[in-house]
Amino acid sequence: MLWLYRLLRFLQILLLSIIVAAILTGSTLLSTDATDRVRRFTRPVEFDFFDWTLNAIGVKLAQAAIGTPYYFTPSARHQLVLDYLHLVDQIQKDEDQLNLIYSDPAVKDPKTASAALRKELAGLYHRQNQLAPMAEAILQDQVSSVAADLGLATGGQPLPPVLFHISPLPSNLVVSPRNKIQEDASVSLLPDLTVDRQAEIEGRLDHALDVSSLVVPIGGIATYPTMVMRVTDLNWLTDTVAHEWTHNWLTLRPLGLNYDSDPAVRTMNETTADISGGEISAALLKRYYPELVGGFQDASIGLPAGPQGPGVLPRPPFDFRAEMHKTRVRADALLAAGKIDEAEAYMQQRRQIFWDNGYPLRKLNQAYFAFYGAYADVPGGAAGEDPVGPAVRALRARSKSLAVFLNRIGAMSSFRQLQAALAN
Repeated sequence: MLWLYRLLRFLQILLLSIIVAAILTGSTLLSTDATDRVRRFTRPVEFDFFDWTLNAIGVKLAQAAIGTPYYFTPSARHQLVLDYLHLVDQIQKDEDQLNLIYSDPAVKDPKTASAALRKELAGLYHRQNQLAPMAEAILQDQVSSVAADLGLATGGQPLPPVLFHISPLPSNLVVSPRNKIQEDASVSLLPDLTVDRQAEIEGRLDHALDVSSLVVPIGGIATYPTMVMRVTDLNWLTDTVAHEWTHNWLTLRPLGLNYDSDPAVRTMNETTADISGGEISAALLKRYYPELVGGFQDASIGLPAGPQGPGVLPRPPFDFRAEMHKTRVRADALLAAGKIDEAEAYMQQRRQIFWDNGYPLRKLNQAYFAFYGAYADVPGGAAGEDPVGPAVRALRARSKSLAVFLNRIGAMSSFRQLQAALAN
């Protein structure tokens, strides 16, 4: 009865996708006073979610009709996913080499010098277009199976179904007031904006609206299908797919529906998705890719400090998370005392320290903390002394399973409810 299962899944995806596409026509960006003010500066460079969603829906419907994962043995599925990741790695290396050729002043004719490389890349892109839909379908099925085994399914099927599509992601413009750390607006921008263009937009906003802004990269967005960045790390990829699916799952419940009601609820959502994504990914890797268990690097940490050269005296290890926590706590204290200029000068001084230790942060300001501070699944870091993250982690520790935790916190719509649950 495999054909019947595929047909039902096809119809289910089609119905859900039509509903989501209709919603996106009017609510890609929440209309708030702060967002409307920001969008006066960003409309020409905003990302088009509606067109992206229609394209992704077409890809997913084709996958559902064909039933790709079911034509391969488990070992073949395992190898296909690894082959896809290896292919992405080769593409990224060739793209980096191509950029170097066009950046090297000594290369007088970069088009001729890169002819062979561009031909190789064309072949790799063709192969990627063949493998990517199959790899996505296999990973969707694996995440679905693990989620169902963890009790996150209805009738054996996670709802909504796990759907994601790998593509270039928009960047996220985050805006915070200067006198406190709080995300007042968030706008998705085109993925190919150069750094100088990003800095120009930030500068205009900061000057015109007297705010703190920052364009940040993101790894996934909980559209439907969810949008995920192209990477070579399967640990990171499965974690992100599960994280974004958790947002979709929460959207059908009070916590997700109230995502933008206040910063505390946003942090509850993001921390919950972080916890869920990590647990689902760990279970998936253990079952399907045990040779890769333990290789995940926390993306919020940043780039590792470079190795020490010969003859250089060893230095104490630099704890990024601890130092960022210290920075957030001090900045919060200065802002609470009304010392805005002093807080901003302090954050700039601290940015130099991070730079000196191998962490090239382009900006360290209120907007930086407003964005990264919402991801509080582990202690310390950009969240500072914000009590929301620890409370979410405490509820998970008290819950006998991930499903119990998600169902309990998913029914909440305020931080007060979480505090009350922990007080009992």
